[in-house]
Amino acid sequence: MSRPRILIVGAGFAGYQTARTLSRLTRHRADITLLNPTDYFLYLPLLPQVATGILEPRRVAVSLSGTLRNVRLVLGEADGVDLDARTVHYTDPEGNGGTLGYDRLVLAVGSVNKLLPIPGVSEHAHGFRGMPEALYLRDHVTRQIELAATSDDPKTCAARCTFVVVGAGYTGTEVAAQGKRYTDALVRKQPLRQGIKPRWMLLDIAPRVLPEMDERLSRTADRVLRKRGVDVRMGTSVKEATHDGVLLTDGEFVDTRTLVWCVGVRPDPFVEGLGKPLERGRLLVDPYLQVPGHPEVFACGDAAAVPDLENPGQYTPMTAQHAWRHGKVCARNVAASLGIGSRRAYRHRDLGFVVDLGGPQAAAAPLGVPLSGPLASAVTHGYHLAAMPGNRIRVAADWLLDALLPRQAVQLGLVRSWSVPLESSSPELARVPGGNGNGNPGKEEQT
Repeated sequence: MSRPRILIVGAGFAGYQTARTLSRLTRHRADITLLNPTDYFLYLPLLPQVATGILEPRRVAVSLSGTLRNVRLVLGEADGVDLDARTVHYTDPEGNGGTLGYDRLVLAVGSVNKLLPIPGVSEHAHGFRGMPEALYLRDHVTRQIELAATSDDPKTCAARCTFVVVGAGYTGTEVAAQGKRYTDALVRKQPLRQGIKPRWMLLDIAPRVLPEMDERLSRTADRVLRKRGVDVRMGTSVKEATHDGVLLTDGEFVDTRTLVWCVGVRPDPFVEGLGKPLERGRLLVDPYLQVPGHPEVFACGDAAAVPDLENPGQYTPMTAQHAWRHGKVCARNVAASLGIGSRRAYRHRDLGFVVDLGGPQAAAAPLGVPLSGPLASAVTHGYHLAAMPGNRIRVAADWLLDALLPRQAVQLGLVRSWSVPLESSSPELARVPGGNGNGNPGKEEQT
């Protein structure tokens, strides 16, 4: 008899963990296929360190074929699912179409940048959800400082040295904190003629930084940011964005060439095409992560609305911690549906949060114990090393080198502005030279 076919769509935290756990549980008793646009699992929490030159890009890109035994990798992006025929149609990186059949399907397509109807944002802002965006931001920030250093116009110099980050959640806070340290290091090597200092602004309509965290940790992060020189503006956001700057909701116009959009994420719109019930864009599943009416289909991660059994009537938040755990439970339940082991409902226990603020500064709450300063930084680094499924020694080596040696601040020129549009629906798939799918195949970056 042929072995059952398990198809996993997406290799983010949920999809990767599902594939890894299933490979161990099934032990050659099923054919596991993983469909993903790239050949790596991206460890998103360390992406700000790629953007600021602490880590090399491949450190946070964990090889799928190198770490997932007995899992077949198919490069491509899913276009649609035929639930009746039990097939998934996809397009590979070269534009060719293909179809994959399944006996069990796991949808772990994740999330994309959340856009708000603010004039100019989609044209002038860039998100921070994938490797291409981190590489672009690193080059862009470096270039702005280098151009500012040779500018004779004080106004232009100040605009190039002003960096606006919208969204004071985990990503935005870390980007602003790490970015300020990076640009300060750049101007020490290449002083600005007018004596202007790099200015980083962190905006959010929320009343405080990191609103999802404990208030004590929020105050710690706020204090570190302000002491470092970050202009923290709570209760403020962008009203309009232009090529020359941004108009804030309080009426102030800020001259800048850099707008980083970190306001949050929304479920990948791919799940809307299934025609199944949604909860704020997420595919509704039962506590066993199965799609009602289709016991052969499972969903997990950011694109799945998983009932929170610890808080009846609510759904688990869209966080990496939940997605990672979803993957483990999903794999067990898929295996159980094939007669391997027993299934279980998804329940969770909060393990705490960590936020790396750069250098010896961090905010952490392991198991609910609030920490700050060097101890929190050590816990944060230890957590990331333990959570990463690969590249641990290389990451630790880069951290050591960053502590001992100056950072290499050079432009690589690998990613252009037009190849990482904010409105892109696929955060992991950069539309490289030849077009970005938005009608701008040859538009160069404006500086």
